[in-house]
Amino acid sequence: MDNMSAINEPPFTITPTIIRLISEISEQLGRLSVLEEEKNLRLRRINRIRTIQGSLAIEGNTLSEAQITAILEGKRVIAPPKEVQEVRNAIQAYEHFERWQPTNEQHLLKAHQYLMAGLIDDAGHYRHGNVGVMNGKTVVHMAPPANRVKYLMADLLNWLATTEQHPLITSSVFHYEFEFIHPFADGNGRTGRLWQTLILSQWNPLLAQLPVESMVYEYQSAYYQAINQSSKQSDSAPFIELMLQIILETTETASTHHTPQVTPQVTPQVIALLKVMVHPGTVYNRDELQQALKLKDRKSFRERYLKPALADGLIEMTIPDKPNSRLQQYRLTEKGLELSEKTGKSFRK
Repeated sequence: MDNMSAINEPPFTITPTIIRLISEISEQLGRLSVLEEEKNLRLRRINRIRTIQGSLAIEGNTLSEAQITAILEGKRVIAPPKEVQEVRNAIQAYEHFERWQPTNEQHLLKAHQYLMAGLIDDAGHYRHGNVGVMNGKTVVHMAPPANRVKYLMADLLNWLATTEQHPLITSSVFHYEFEFIHPFADGNGRTGRLWQTLILSQWNPLLAQLPVESMVYEYQSAYYQAINQSSKQSDSAPFIELMLQIILETTETASTHHTPQVTPQVTPQVIALLKVMVHPGTVYNRDELQQALKLKDRKSFRERYLKPALADGLIEMTIPDKPNSRLQQYRLTEKGLELSEKTGKSFRK
């Protein structure tokens, strides 16, 4: 840097959408703070498990919430050793989460060291080689040269420490710029998402408890698309808008489904599915349900919404002997309806 006193402002535009989303998120957080007293330690733990599962799933980790819970409890889990190590690392990182300051470079390096211990040789150190971000066999982003990383990160952390922008904006700008710089040989995605959550939690502690990572996983393709779009136009507004939309949906889900009576097996995704099946006895096809939930990813819908709801007997197929039939439809079961009423969310019109 030619002038160490100058602070380089990352390029971003504050759009009307961003302003609206900040207002709506703040409103939802206000509602949630009233409900927070009801929220016990068990539910916070469930959300932490969902956060870890969501963030690692983006990186290809296949472990379920049940397996992560088992690892957390010190039980043996039969799974690929690398994936078990990733989960143990994430648990370790989140245990130290509240001790870190977002603007402290040493804390950031320590977080990376926890997340990547035993997975890469230089955990906790900036990369020494040049890297390209790949999508399959295509290079979608050439990261800045390795010899610029330390300066670029110092610049970014300096900006974070001095900016007067809203934390919802600064956390998203930091997240995008961090992924653009790609300061580590590996583990940039999970570290960037962890650091955005850290920045947000210092603004509002509720955001440390909400599984934002799970929602990022739901929008995985949109997440990478927003990063690419921001890079193409040298303006992180598309990424900021997407992250704020994800945060808003997370707070809305928590506010709507905030109830200690829901068992750990009933995820927010399953409850959201039950909610859109508003009329008991009415049948819905897959496209209708996906559209109602505003989900584009068919695989994610099947794995995180349909399959758990079917497994718990909360919904049923109209053609159970041909599960993959194109004519397949779904309806609420008595158990599904009973759950909706028990949790004070009767979906009957």
